[in-house]
Amino acid sequence: MPTSRYLALIAAAGTGSRFASEIPKQYALLEGKPVLQHAIDRLAAGFPAQRIYVALAADDRWFERTIGAVHHVTAIRCGGATRAATVRNALALLRDAADDDWIAVHDAARPCIDAGSLARLQRELAHDEVGGLLAIPVVSALKRADDSGRSAGTEPRQRLWQAQTPQMFRYSVLRRALAAPNAEGAVDCAQAVESIGLRPRLIAGNANNVKISYPEDLMLAAAILAAERGANP
Repeated sequence: MPTSRYLALIAAAGTGSRFASEIPKQYALLEGKPVLQHAIDRLAAGFPAQRIYVALAADDRWFERTIGAVHHVTAIRCGGATRAATVRNALALLRDAADDDWIAVHDAARPCIDAGSLARLQRELAHDEVGGLLAIPVVSALKRADDSGRSAGTEPRQRLWQAQTPQMFRYSVLRRALAAPNAEGAVDCAQAVESIGLRPRLIAGNANNVKISYPEDLMLAAAILAAERGANP
């Protein structure tokens, strides 16, 4: 029986409107190289992917200029109107993917994914028929706002987790989930999989796996990278 392969897909077609920059946040410099390059390097070092695909917007003009040719990395211009559409378009281009292959979908704006979390994701999902995602339990108080921007209540945080990436699913499961009529509005792959009646497994992630959403997040990511170097001189 053939062994399931691992393929990684980095969603990098977003414009990052909250980042308020002339360039998409995935190309912002972090310690001298683009955020996206950090994400690629982390996946290449800590994940047994036979190939890493990077899903770009059709009009992306930064990838070749700042990232360029990288061994085992393939850029595909398949960006859609939503994240779900981008991932669905990318999956349709993976002509040699088998139904049981693992597809690990990662945010281009998560440059600090750690090897330990990647190892847990692989180990704990090894025999799972659906897949799952990295996540961390919610520890802060959750407030629900009213229309005027005031706190209208406090939500219970028991059993709530904050989703991260990578999110890893069997190719056939992810294709089916993203082809569903309501998939377009899914905020991540896990929600699309949930919408077809499946329950993705939650795998403990790491709080350092931050997502770059605002310019100040770059400072946090830089501090995390510096702390890692200090712990592993």
